[in-house]
Amino acid sequence: MRLSIFTGLNLLIFAIAPAYSDYESVTLLEALDKITGNVFKLEAAIDSEVQFRRLRIRPRKCFKAPPEQPPENAAFLEIREIRPDLNAVQLFTGWMFSSSPGLSTLEHPIYDVIVLDCYSPAASASVPSVTIEPLPSTISKE
Repeated sequence: MRLSIFTGLNLLIFAIAPAYSDYESVTLLEALDKITGNVFKLEAAIDSEVQFRRLRIRPRKCFKAPPEQPPENAAFLEIREIRPDLNAVQLFTGWMFSSSPGLSTLEHPIYDVIVLDCYSPAASASVPSVTIEPLPSTISKE
């Protein structure tokens, strides 16, 4: 019995492990001020905090589906509102999906936040050194 539980846990770990590599390091968000109608794009690195007006947004995880699957971006966000003379109020904690912004949304009378994209900045792409060798001569010398 212990062996089967141990084997089952190992299989579960190996099934989940590839999903960790799909997480990206930057979240692209769109924020709307409903009063002025202004729309802003915000970039936030994972576990950093970005401020939009009175909101403080901290993405914890950001997932982008591989190209062979339907397009989907999902980010786990923590959103707090900073109010004058009061402590910060936690407004939202959870997953937001780019394909279904209404599924899990920030409910605020003034501000709206949606997930647009998740990505990781490309590593510095260095130009590989290429050596071009001449082709062997095909002309026969007689």
